[in-house]
Amino acid sequence: MSRRRQSRKEEKQRRHPVSIEHRPSPVGTHLVSADEVQRLSYTRSQAAEALGISVQTIDRRVVPAIDTVKTAWGSRLIPVSELERYLAEHTQPARLRPEPAKRGRPAAVSEEVAHRIEREHGLGRSLGQIARDLNTEGVPTAQGGRQWWPSTVRSILRRRSA
Repeated sequence: MSRRRQSRKEEKQRRHPVSIEHRPSPVGTHLVSADEVQRLSYTRSQAAEALGISVQTIDRRVVPAIDTVKTAWGSRLIPVSELERYLAEHTQPARLRPEPAKRGRPAAVSEEVAHRIEREHGLGRSLGQIARDLNTEGVPTAQGGRQWWPSTVRSILRRRSA
């Protein structure tokens, strides 16, 4: 410490002596780690952040339903015990998600036609040739269409292999 700073400190102590009654006692003090400190209350903004909601939602929904502490300077504190009670009362089990709906049209091709398409494709016939043969024989399409297309035959093969 510099000489000038030291002299200022001594002068200050002379001007403002600390009385013995006001001196902190080293016997009664102990250090508390941050892990040992337990939160007793939240401000509205801290409670909103802890719950992941806005302060406006805290003011409109939560504060009217719980007991709060109003400080001398006008702010409201939310006791942790009240917040935990509120959450316990309003916690609902998660709903099961419904299975997603099947997309597309339902497969209405008869099993016989599907087996025939698989068999002919397995023999090495092209998709176009299979479609032409089905058209010549007058086999009805799945959705009542006018004719068979190679893409329709391909989609039936893909659906069967999946």
